[in-house]
Amino acid sequence: MSPFPLNCWYVAAWSHEVPSSGLFHRTILGQPVLLYRLQTGEAVALDNRCCHRAAPLHLGRQEGDNIRCGYHGMLFNPQGACLEVPGQTTIPREAQIRRYPLVERNNWLWLWPGPPEQADPALIPDNWACNHPDWRYVPDTHTWPVDWRLICDNLLDFSHLSYVHAATLGGSTEIAQAKPVIDRIPGGLRVTRRVRDVPPAPYHRRFADLPGNVDRWFIYEFLLPGILLMHSGLKPTGHRWDEMQGALRLESCQALTPETADSTHYFFMQAPGFGHTDPDLPAAIHASLIQAFAEDRAMITAQQAMLKLGPSPMVAIAADAALARFRQILQRALQAEGAPLPDDGGNASWA
Repeated sequence: MSPFPLNCWYVAAWSHEVPSSGLFHRTILGQPVLLYRLQTGEAVALDNRCCHRAAPLHLGRQEGDNIRCGYHGMLFNPQGACLEVPGQTTIPREAQIRRYPLVERNNWLWLWPGPPEQADPALIPDNWACNHPDWRYVPDTHTWPVDWRLICDNLLDFSHLSYVHAATLGGSTEIAQAKPVIDRIPGGLRVTRRVRDVPPAPYHRRFADLPGNVDRWFIYEFLLPGILLMHSGLKPTGHRWDEMQGALRLESCQALTPETADSTHYFFMQAPGFGHTDPDLPAAIHASLIQAFAEDRAMITAQQAMLKLGPSPMVAIAADAALARFRQILQRALQAEGAPLPDDGGNASWA
């Protein structure tokens, strides 16, 4: 049984990562996946293992809409059925490979690893900002050597901005002092954190002239299996939250897809809703975001190394509220699929 929830949509790739011709591959939930495009441009996801001797199909070649194994030449169609076995006229009934449901939407390729008949595109989260002309951004993908749940925990508790990101995204301990509002929504949680009258973060000073204190907000949905869709920003302090005059607004879409139990593909972007006349602004924001992500990666990688040494008591504090609730949502999803609960890495007191 899988240690990951299967009946949900995972981001397999950015659209641009899968070329119009040629083969792309990635390990997803511990499974090798081949991604390529038909001549119509439609993207397809197949098991990347030939059913004959488990040769990686990405080492073969694309022939029209079909895939030729590079080891013994078996030919497979986009549905995964074998069309040809060189040297014989009959094709074994079992000669087929798995095709995954795949939907391309808003510049992400969404893959469903569960039973194909349960794959409902209506359940795909709405990452609209990844495909909107008013929100320009630099797309990126990293692979971190950590359990995806630890990154989920990090994203569900923005109090860490005050400390991990003191020199980048944070800039004030007031972020950690602010109490978030956590609401249950279908498929996950909505987290709202507002911070009044604080200095702008060093991150913000890099692309805006901010002479005084500001009010900041972070409002995001966090959905299974690990999708963050966030509206954030800042504006001069002293105004109602619904007054947007002088506000610098940002939209961010982030997705976590386990590669294995101990490694995670991290898809992300952050787009400004200002500075439309500055062609260099999206790249500048991306560069600053990469610096902050390096801070996260260093901390979470060190955290996982500690957890690998043995169970930790993990004393719960108020800041754990959202991540604890999301762990419960994750556990219920696994139980509903009849999967055994995975080793929680010492986090049992959070669930």
